[in-house]
Amino acid sequence: MKYIKGLGAAILLILLDQLAKYLAVTILKPVVEIPLIPGVLSFYYHENRGAVWGLMQGSFPILGLITVFILIALIWFYCRIPDAKKYKALKVITVFLMAGAAGNLIDRVFRHFVVDFIYFKLIDFPIFNVADIYVTVSAFLLILLVAFYYKDEHDFDFIFSRKAKAASDRNGTGE
Repeated sequence: MKYIKGLGAAILLILLDQLAKYLAVTILKPVVEIPLIPGVLSFYYHENRGAVWGLMQGSFPILGLITVFILIALIWFYCRIPDAKKYKALKVITVFLMAGAAGNLIDRVFRHFVVDFIYFKLIDFPIFNVADIYVTVSAFLLILLVAFYYKDEHDFDFIFSRKAKAASDRNGTGE
């Protein structure tokens, strides 16, 4: 029961990502591009058979395995985060990271490519999707949290400390 909120939120985020990709495939694929702000922002259908920014094209098995390992690590990490108020933002960020990884993994497993469809034409930014937004924004926020909020040297003791985890589970404080 302890992880139901996080699991429910992750599933909802994954469904939102998959719905957006479904709409991209059914609406965008036939027309390729729908300009939202001409010359600036478009919905543009693209099948990404690589990783971020199109790197590692055609490396489906390797990318799939890497994503599975990352997802397992994120789930393990999420389960270790204390319930203390201090760690709420970290829990939310981790849920978004899991949803982003899972959303793109679903594409890799069932389509053998990731559906990308958001394109900032003005700066010729690589085409991306909702799951990519989850991962990018969450990673940025995680960096900010670690750099500016979690300053105490013991803030992340919960990761590898069995005693800290057991104490967190017993008293619900997470400290």
